[in-house]
Amino acid sequence: MDHSSLLSIPLLHSLAGQDTELPADAMSHIQLVSLERGATLFDIGQPHPYLYVVRQGCLKMLYRRDDGREWVHDFVSEGSFFCSLPALMPGGVSSYACEALEPAELERIDYRWMEQVATEQSVWQNALLNGWKQHAIRRELRERDLLILSPAERYQAFVRQQPDLVQRIPQKDLALFLGVTPVSLSRIRGRLRPVVKC
Repeated sequence: MDHSSLLSIPLLHSLAGQDTELPADAMSHIQLVSLERGATLFDIGQPHPYLYVVRQGCLKMLYRRDDGREWVHDFVSEGSFFCSLPALMPGGVSSYACEALEPAELERIDYRWMEQVATEQSVWQNALLNGWKQHAIRRELRERDLLILSPAERYQAFVRQQPDLVQRIPQKDLALFLGVTPVSLSRIRGRLRPVVKC
């Protein structure tokens, strides 16, 4: 099914700017992807050279150990840009899995095509540059929080930075993101409840 007529192209606008004049062929290279709650968008070790922007819904990125234990790397929701960087490289595969926490709609573009056309059209070149900046900033802030903040401080920062997600994310997933057990997260929330409203 051709979904191009359904798209408002938040992917390109998210990366290149709301006032950007869209290339005439942009619609034909952006696909709409729909996911049910619990569905896997891509898995660890899978070739997946695509860029995404979330139109609707919330998804989690997670790593899995050989013993089955999981660690949540990030959450994305409406307007967020994401991809697995290793999967964009020639012959690369995704380093993490991506699963839908809610029914979701995403806009997807093939990175190989976008990288090629970026050498010819400045709008795509700017979109790629802005996308990498967004990605790098999120990764740097996440790394900083894990290295210097306590679990309680990480929780407070998450509530402050993404208050709309607090009630949308299962407690077990939020605990995995913060690096604590669900029981420890419950205690943190209990201690902070007079200060932090969830």
